[in-house]
Parts: sequence; C-alpha cells; structure tokens
Amino acid sequence: MVLRIIVFVMMALGLVGFGTVAWLSLQPPTAQASAAAQKVADEAVLVAGRDLQAGSLLKPDDIGLVRMPTEKVPAGASLDSQASRQQLIGSMVRRRLGAGETLLPADLLRPGDHGFLAAVLGAGMRAVTIGVDAITGSAGLIWPGDKVDVLLTHQLEGPGLAPGKRVAAETVLQNVRVIAIDQQLVQGASPGSADSKPATTVTLEVTADDAERVSVAVRLGRLSLVVRSARPTPPDDKPNPGPAITWAGDVSPALNSDTKVLTPNVVKVYPGNAAGTEYKF
Repeated sequence: MVLRIIVFVMMALGLVGFGTVAWLSLQPPTAQASAAAQKVADEAVLVAGRDLQAGSLLKPDDIGLVRMPTEKVPAGASLDSQASRQQLIGSMVRRRLGAGETLLPADLLRPGDHGFLAAVLGAGMRAVTIGVDAITGSAGLIWPGDKVDVLLTHQLEGPGLAPGKRVAAETVLQNVRVIAIDQQLVQGASPGSADSKPATTVTLEVTADDAERVSVAVRLGRLSLVVRSARPTPPDDKPNPGPAITWAGDVSPALNSDTKVLTPNVVKVYPGNAAGTEYKF
C-alpha cells in the first residue's frame, strides 16, 4: 500500500514538472529577450551629422550615426566602421543634405571617382599643388574643405643688407580652399591613428593669377599653410588690409641693434726669408 502511494506521488510530481516545462515553452519571450532580438536586428548607418551644402567636402565631424532596423536600411548605405568613415572623408556632396539623411552613393562624389577634381572646382578656378611636410602642412590636421592662408618664408642675400632684413615672411594667398591632401585625397587614416602618415602634397583651389603666384613662390622659398577659423569674421572687425611683410628684425629686435663687431687690426711681419708671423692688436 505504501509503495503504491509512493509511486502515485512520483507520477504526480513528474506530470506537474512536464506540465510546467510545456507551459513555459508556450509563453511569449520576455522583454529582455525581445530587446536582445531588436538589438540584433538593428544596424548602425552613417548619415549626415549636420546640414550639408551641395559642393561641400565631407570632414570627419560631418558624418553622424543612426541605428535603424535592418530591413529599412537603404540600398548602398554605409554601415558604421572605421574603413567606411575613411572612404567617405573628402567626398563631395552632390546635393543639399539635411542632418540625419543617409549618405548614399548617388548623393556623393567620392575621391578617386572620374571627374572628381574637376567637379570640386568652382567655375573659372584652378587646382594647384604644393609640397608640404609635417610642419608646413600643419601637422596633418588639414582636411579637404578647410580654408587656409599660404605663407612664404625666404632668405634674402646682399652685400649691404642689414641683419634684420635678411629673412622675411609674407602672405602669398589668403582664404583659399583645400581640395585634396596627397593623391589619396584623404582616404587614409584619421589624425592620430596608427596608420596616419604625414601629408606630402596639398592641392588648393585658386584663381589663374594665384596659380602663377604660387608657381613663383615655390622658387623663392619655403611655403607654409595656416588654417583659418571656420567661424565667420565678426562684422565689427576691421577688414584685412592685405598681405604685409614681416622682417627678421620685427621678430628679433636684437638683429636691429647698432652694436658693431670690432675687427682686430692684423700686421704680418716677414723676418727675411722666413715665414710671416701675424700680430693682432
């Protein structure tokens, strides 16, 4: 009798356990499981990080990120990755894009595409390339679309030239747009990354006359780039009077000193046929 009771209890417990498992399997997924499924179904898509005007060149901070369901990702959209961002940097925007709009191939002309350089240039403008290094190129922090000034530093020579007038710096060009860095047009790594390399050439958008000025300046001395602020000049500021010359004496007043170096008097004495001896006093 006792054995029958024990068997009956064990069978009842087994049925309860089986029913519990079956009931749990029929329940809808928990909120946590739903969130995990939703997370897997989302994609990180690159979009315009701000309002972009047609003809502008993409910079790193122009690229934003939006998550959207996988089935709603537009064809050709770039998913977020370091390589995808690098490929978009320097691309020209074909039409006005609002903040949050997906960056699609049809809306961009990427560096290396046929006709890219000609499309970037404004009407009547020219592209001129100058050589730079890690110092003259602003340590690799210049990007396409930046506005720069071009400085010429050269050394002057002449028998009667004062020390304060032997080195001069002057602004050759003002407020010109950078349209390319090296032949890759900034498709490479972003500043500070392990793969970044110092730029060796910078291509500028200039007028025909300014292209001639750059050609002459390259032969005269060393050219350097100075990045201009992206903020517009306040209306109460005085207009720039134009390029001026900065002499070595303007930087170091010591070069303008009237102190003269005393040259000793030298007398050479020849005792007979012996070699001469110099005496300074």
